[in-house]
Amino acid sequence: MTAASRHYVLAAGGTGGHLIPAFALALELERRGHHVALITDERGAQIPGKPASLPAHILPPGRIAGKNPLGWVKGAMGVIEGRRMALRLFESFAPTAVVGFGGYPALPTMLAARAAGIPTILHEQNSVLGRVNRFFAPRVNAIATAYEDIDKLDPKLAKKVTLVGNPVRSEVLALRDAPFPAFTSDSLLRILVTGGSQGARVLSEVVPDGLAMLPTALRARLQVIQQCRPEDIEAVRHRYASHGIPAELATYFENMAERLAHAHLFIGRSGASTIAELTVVGRPAILIPLPIATDDHQAANAREMVAAGGARAIRQEKFTASELAKQIQAMAQHPETLANAAHAAWNCGYPNAASDLADLVEGFGGAPLMDVIRVGGKPAVAKSKEALALESAE
Repeated sequence: MTAASRHYVLAAGGTGGHLIPAFALALELERRGHHVALITDERGAQIPGKPASLPAHILPPGRIAGKNPLGWVKGAMGVIEGRRMALRLFESFAPTAVVGFGGYPALPTMLAARAAGIPTILHEQNSVLGRVNRFFAPRVNAIATAYEDIDKLDPKLAKKVTLVGNPVRSEVLALRDAPFPAFTSDSLLRILVTGGSQGARVLSEVVPDGLAMLPTALRARLQVIQQCRPEDIEAVRHRYASHGIPAELATYFENMAERLAHAHLFIGRSGASTIAELTVVGRPAILIPLPIATDDHQAANAREMVAAGGARAIRQEKFTASELAKQIQAMAQHPETLANAAHAAWNCGYPNAASDLADLVEGFGGAPLMDVIRVGGKPAVAKSKEALALESAE
């Protein structure tokens, strides 16, 4: 370990939306010579893509929600135990800073960091500040965002906010400078359909019939790749076969970056990681925000991309086969329309998100030698550059 090497802890809830940017930041910090540890829950530890070098520490999530008082008690006990476990990790790992990515599994860790006097940074992936991040926002040193406009973020906290974007997987980022796949009036129209890690039933029900309603000339050029729920896949396969539309179906695609690279149009949800990947690569989309998403954050996530002309959004209650067919025709009937939408999506991307977030995180810590100094058996409290500057002025 070099003198400038530091330790960082990342705390993320057990969904891909929280974990994928955490993984990307971990890789960037490791590339810079730092040591990183991840705190998550059992579900988060199973999310694909975790770097092999990143140790994962499992804490009880401490979710305090619902109307059952017994659930509150159980959740509070989980928070207390998780905070205790995180403090023990801090004693041995001595982090310079702790970065929270939201989700209930991050709650105990952020509480522990506050108790230990360790600088804290939040990263918000969505266009609506999540509940855990909302609680900690007034209490942390810095807030990194993925969008310029964030709902439920107190304007009084503006001085803490830095727009960095949402870090994406390295294999997706590698596609940033690749050209949009050639699309002419007589070439194949390759459509990628996904609905999250487990697929989405509404997509399985609507998309095949919507594609079947396209004009004959356009329908004959379709090539579809669709992710389906396991219990829906055979019914979807039968639907496509009855319409005479070639479709490759699976419950999970390991090489999703490759599929995205060849796609002309994406149809699916507007989760934070989905939007980040579509905009980094530059792929036009028809987005159907998940209606039960907390605070309707998926609808908010779609705003910027839609406003720029890179996507069209359809509320699920209006997501019918005829509406889908109409929107596809509007985007794909003329090659230049689809290419323009792809460029508009590309302009919304933040390819330097991982690097910019790492720069922000590195800004909270003492001089390199302070990172290995211990006072009274405890790690020296790391300080931000701003705090050090204030001390010098005094």
